Amino acid sequence: MAAKGPLKLKFKGKTTKGSKGGSTSTSSSSSSSVSSKFEVIKDWTNWSLKKAKVATHYGLIPLIIIIGMNSDPKPHLFQLISPF
Repeated sequence: MAAKGPLKLKFKGKTTKGSKGGSTSTSSSSSSSVSSKFEVIKDWTNWSLKKAKVATHYGLIPLIIIIGMNSDPKPHLFQLISPF
Protein backbone atom coordinates (compact mmCIF):
# COMPACT_ATOMS: atom_id res chain seq x y z
CA MET A 1 0.00 0.00 0.00
CA ALA A 2 1.43 3.36 -0.98
CA ALA A 3 1.81 6.14 1.56
CA LYS A 4 -0.82 8.82 1.33
CA GLY A 5 -0.33 12.57 1.58
CA PRO A 6 -1.47 14.64 4.54
CA LEU A 7 -5.08 14.24 5.59
CA LYS A 8 -7.27 17.19 4.68
CA LEU A 9 -10.55 17.66 6.49
CA LYS A 10 -13.62 18.83 4.61
CA PHE A 11 -16.33 20.39 6.71
CA LYS A 12 -19.94 21.10 5.93
CA GLY A 13 -21.69 24.12 7.31
CA LYS A 14 -20.17 26.96 9.29
CA THR A 15 -16.47 27.75 9.10
CA THR A 16 -14.27 28.63 12.05
CA LYS A 17 -12.70 32.05 12.57
CA GLY A 18 -9.21 30.94 11.56
CA SER A 19 -10.21 29.19 8.34
CA LYS A 20 -10.94 32.33 6.28
CA GLY A 21 -7.92 33.29 4.21
CA GLY A 22 -4.41 34.00 5.46
CA SER A 23 -3.15 35.27 8.76
CA THR A 24 -3.60 39.00 9.34
CA SER A 25 -1.46 39.30 12.47
CA THR A 26 2.24 40.14 12.27
CA SER A 27 3.35 37.77 15.03
CA SER A 28 6.42 35.54 14.96
CA SER A 29 6.43 32.19 13.16
CA SER A 30 6.52 30.26 16.45
CA SER A 31 3.22 31.73 17.64
CA SER A 32 1.61 31.07 14.26
CA SER A 33 2.89 27.50 14.47
CA VAL A 34 1.33 27.13 17.90
CA SER A 35 -1.97 28.61 16.73
CA SER A 36 -1.86 26.36 13.66
CA LYS A 37 -1.41 23.31 15.90
CA PHE A 38 -4.25 24.54 18.08
CA GLU A 39 -6.51 24.87 15.03
CA VAL A 40 -5.66 21.33 13.89
CA ILE A 41 -6.40 19.94 17.35
CA LYS A 42 -9.64 21.92 17.49
CA ASP A 43 -10.68 20.67 14.04
CA TRP A 44 -9.91 17.05 14.92
CA THR A 45 -11.82 17.36 18.18
CA ASN A 46 -14.89 18.79 16.43
CA TRP A 47 -14.68 16.13 13.72
CA SER A 48 -14.39 13.26 16.20
CA LEU A 49 -17.23 14.55 18.38
CA LYS A 50 -19.50 14.83 15.34
CA LYS A 51 -18.67 11.24 14.35
CA ALA A 52 -19.25 10.03 17.94
CA LYS A 53 -22.62 11.79 18.00
CA VAL A 54 -23.73 10.03 14.80
CA ALA A 55 -22.47 6.64 16.02
CA THR A 56 -24.31 7.06 19.33
CA HIS A 57 -27.47 8.19 17.57
CA TYR A 58 -27.65 5.16 15.27
CA GLY A 59 -26.08 2.60 17.61
CA LEU A 60 -27.83 3.09 20.95
CA ILE A 61 -31.19 1.45 20.17
CA PRO A 62 -29.66 -1.61 18.42
CA LEU A 63 -27.26 -1.99 21.36
CA ILE A 64 -30.16 -2.00 23.84
CA ILE A 65 -32.02 -4.58 21.74
CA ILE A 66 -28.95 -6.84 21.49
CA ILE A 67 -28.27 -6.65 25.24
CA GLY A 68 -31.95 -7.29 25.97
CA MET A 69 -32.10 -10.32 23.68
CA ASN A 70 -29.09 -11.88 25.42
CA SER A 71 -30.48 -11.51 28.93
CA ASP A 72 -32.42 -13.96 31.07
CA PRO A 73 -35.40 -14.34 30.86
CA LYS A 74 -35.48 -13.86 27.11
CA PRO A 75 -38.07 -11.21 26.21
CA HIS A 76 -39.86 -11.00 22.89
CA LEU A 77 -38.70 -8.29 20.48
CA PHE A 78 -41.99 -6.40 20.95
CA GLN A 79 -41.37 -6.25 24.71
CA LEU A 80 -37.98 -4.63 24.11
CA ILE A 81 -39.29 -2.07 21.64
CA SER A 82 -42.52 -1.07 23.41
CA PRO A 83 -42.24 1.64 26.09
CA PHE A 84 -44.71 -0.16 28.42
